[in-house]
Amino acid sequence: MFSKNDLLKLMIPLIVEQILAVLVGMVDVVMVASVGEAAVSGVSLVDSINILLIQLLAAMATGGAVVAAQYLGNRDEKNACMAANQLVLFNGVFSLGIMVIVLILNKSLLRLIFGSIADDVMRNAEVYFQITAISYPFLAIYNSCAALYRSMGNSKISMYTSLIMNGINIVGNAICVYGLHMGVEGVAYPTLLSRAIAAVIILYLVRNPKNRIHVDSHLRLGFQPKMIKRILKIGIPNGLENSMFQFGKLMIQSLVSTLGTSAIAAFAVASNIVTIEYLPGNALGLGLITVVGQCVGAGEFEQAKKYTKKIIAANYIILIFVATGLAVFSTPVVGIYNLSSEASAIAVSMIVVHSIAMTIWPTSFTLPNALRAASDVKFTMTVSVCSMWIFRIGLSYLLILGFQMNIMGVWIAMFADWLFRDFCFITRFIRGKWSRHLSI
Repeated sequence: MFSKNDLLKLMIPLIVEQILAVLVGMVDVVMVASVGEAAVSGVSLVDSINILLIQLLAAMATGGAVVAAQYLGNRDEKNACMAANQLVLFNGVFSLGIMVIVLILNKSLLRLIFGSIADDVMRNAEVYFQITAISYPFLAIYNSCAALYRSMGNSKISMYTSLIMNGINIVGNAICVYGLHMGVEGVAYPTLLSRAIAAVIILYLVRNPKNRIHVDSHLRLGFQPKMIKRILKIGIPNGLENSMFQFGKLMIQSLVSTLGTSAIAAFAVASNIVTIEYLPGNALGLGLITVVGQCVGAGEFEQAKKYTKKIIAANYIILIFVATGLAVFSTPVVGIYNLSSEASAIAVSMIVVHSIAMTIWPTSFTLPNALRAASDVKFTMTVSVCSMWIFRIGLSYLLILGFQMNIMGVWIAMFADWLFRDFCFITRFIRGKWSRHLSI
């Protein structure tokens, strides 16, 4: 169903888009670092909440993308377009609700999650949280429309839109932080503006009736409960999985916040830098949803297996170069962030260890996208949530609070989480039970 050229056309723009997202995230941290470690810590704490909420919205977009891809594989473009309308409608309304809640409970949420932290860190966190919350609806629309383009196998549109969005963000950061000396606001406002512009652009483009999947040109989205239910059947388990995963990271962030400012800053920078190692797998995983979704929609399960193995192999080949390069150049890369000598040393050691452990990551995070694309979302949710609570959270608290380990205890617990996921997902894929959950 997919030639080598088809796969390259799908995957390369996705990888470029992921690189852009990661680089802009790194630039944000570097720029705000010029304001001080309190600003870095405040932004890092809020981003851990933002990522949780954003992943919840992205999960719903994935649900719509899976349903649309399966309909395309079944040559049912009418229902694929109906799924597109309902995805945009639901994610738009849902994200507005989240935005209102965050704006009302801003400070209360920060106090509830992070407890007592330094006053200067809290002030920066409050400002950043309030401004970025306004961007949730725009990001939800962008993610939904980008997912629809990926379902068609056209990832260039989302890549070009992402290029515009991230370009605006970087230029805006430079002007507001270095030129206007706005501090944390100088990072937050360009983020809001860039997401709003990206949402308008991609929503305009996805309305084109020449697209195999398109949203109604007059945005008459209607309300189709059965189609929304079908999307939520995939989106809710995926959303719970992503949200629980991010909630687990949030609890870890809360744990890290008890280890002092140097540990918080080192953890923030190391976590930011190692996202470079995730981006090939994240990009290939997005493409895997399109490929496997269309294959299972057409009833071609053997082809779905073949493409999954090819894409996972490609992930490992790319990862060898990325992880090795990052480990070798970790010291100068960390030096860009202007951390204290203590925080820098911690961050470098964390990056090197993480790079070695990445050998077990693709089969624990890229592979399950094949299962999700076949609607086997309850299994991936159950494994991910159990693994997160037992290993990533439980073991982290045991190692740090029980055995008085330093920040490296968080990394050890995370690697144990990866190993458990590996065993479960590889076993599921080999046995073939994932191919019995088609949703259309």
